[in-house]
Amino acid sequence: MPAPTACLPPIAELRRRLSAAGAHAELIDGVLTAARAPAAEHVFIGAPFDAGARAAARAADALLAAGRAATSLGPLAGLPVTVKDLFDVAGQLTLAGSRLRRDAPRATRDAAAVARLRAAGAAIVGRTNMTEFGYSGVGINPHHGTPRNPCDDDIVRIPGGSSSGAAVSVALGLAVAGLGTDTGGSIRIPAALTGIVGFKNTQRRTPATGAFPLSFTLDTVCSMSRSVADCLLVDGVLAGAPLAVRRREAADLVLALPRTLMLDDLERPVAAAFARALAALGRAGARIVELPFGEFGELAAVTAPAGFSAVEAWATHREAMSTRRAEFDPRVAQRIAPGEGVSATDYIRMHERRRDWIERVSAHFEGIDALVCPTVPMVAPALAPLVESDELFFEANGLLLRNTWPINLLDGCAFSLPCQAPGELPVGLMLAAPGGRDAELAAVALAVEALLARSA
Repeated sequence: MPAPTACLPPIAELRRRLSAAGAHAELIDGVLTAARAPAAEHVFIGAPFDAGARAAARAADALLAAGRAATSLGPLAGLPVTVKDLFDVAGQLTLAGSRLRRDAPRATRDAAAVARLRAAGAAIVGRTNMTEFGYSGVGINPHHGTPRNPCDDDIVRIPGGSSSGAAVSVALGLAVAGLGTDTGGSIRIPAALTGIVGFKNTQRRTPATGAFPLSFTLDTVCSMSRSVADCLLVDGVLAGAPLAVRRREAADLVLALPRTLMLDDLERPVAAAFARALAALGRAGARIVELPFGEFGELAAVTAPAGFSAVEAWATHREAMSTRRAEFDPRVAQRIAPGEGVSATDYIRMHERRRDWIERVSAHFEGIDALVCPTVPMVAPALAPLVESDELFFEANGLLLRNTWPINLLDGCAFSLPCQAPGELPVGLMLAAPGGRDAELAAVALAVEALLARSA
């Protein structure tokens, strides 16, 4: 049975409440206690960052007590934020969800994204669990355990990956935002399955310095939160400047519904929730245009012979794959292995085909505000069968990545918004656009989010 998840209020409201009461330290004390509760098992890798989080909260309260205006504090001052385990945190070991990096040196400095969160005053609560090296949309981790999706009290369901712990930390109310990465959907998939909002920005918008790589070509530093506005606030921090978003109404929107790939074989709850969302958009005056997007049927040919993630992950892990393969998650090793032996010629041709593909797909967006489709074609499946069966695991992984990964190949930007009715398992609605159109897409996402809230 679907379970309501804990919820922190929107960042703007939370800041007002805490500033009026000078209660940042009290909030962080509660979060750190909840982070050790059974519901949060496996959300974090290593212990929560008690001292650092409390220090950031006390600093915010001290500035308020000294007469500083709340508006003069950093945009995340004293607020709990979590960090995916592939980001360097000064003095900490960056495991990237693996056992292989237990003997790696500790980080000497924060990753660029972590440093920007600190500069904004964030109280970093801890390092969140993830799929080993970020290479799966399911979220299972055999080394550090798998966080339970809090959407269901009765059935233990997958959280989605690879930013599994980040999503669950937000869904449980342990953070206002979870810092993660999205290479093929690793922000949007867990956001969709846990019922929160995920924003995959254009890759070049946010620095990846100090983040352990999966794919240099596709990795994007981004976050998930409870609302579009909160995702945009955190995005502004990570990018060093906020997007200039011009508000729009749903009645003004033109949305493209892709007929190729992304609407295939939807599970019944996903199809029903998505149909309701489209109907609400139509009633509000939005124009829904069906377009072929036939290029989505070319994905295997464009990325042959092995795909960017496999080729680039092999380059990173080639020595360990040869000498320590037994220490990998076997399913992750199986996905990295096809990268071996791919020639420089093949790799260059992959990039050439990708550039051509991006140009052809982007042309379909003339006169279109965003592509709209389900984020993933399923609700979160039960965890146990996917742990036990490789066949079921890889089938689910392929479906989970199916709709999100093409947007990474496009170098695009995308939001996942919850669109399920109260009492239903979470379903994500994805809005996507070509790269560089983040501000325009954000305006679309704000309008659609407001409409869905009114229609619930």
